[in-house]
Amino acid sequence: MAIIEQIISMEIQHKDNNKTGVFFIEENGEKLAELVYSWNGNDRIIIEHTEVNDVLRGKNIGKTLVATLVEFAREKGIKIVPVCLFAKNVLDKNKEYQDVL
Repeated sequence: MAIIEQIISMEIQHKDNNKTGVFFIEENGEKLAELVYSWNGNDRIIIEHTEVNDVLRGKNIGKTLVATLVEFAREKGIKIVPVCLFAKNVLDKNKEYQDVL
């Protein structure tokens, strides 16, 4: 299977234990991309870290992870505090994300 077909078939998974959470893409037990966050109270999430494996770089996977977290924040009615510089850059550049900051 070609790399692009593999990317299309991958889905973003989510784990949350009410203290920390992660949105991630995993294949064959290996995390290929992740956005790690922690809860700050009941109404705020802090983005700690975003990482994308070299095999997925240049495919906008990091931006897709941030967009997925934005959707999650909107559904929950919570705000995002980006400590991760990559995520902060993505959020700051997108006017449509300002409602969750």
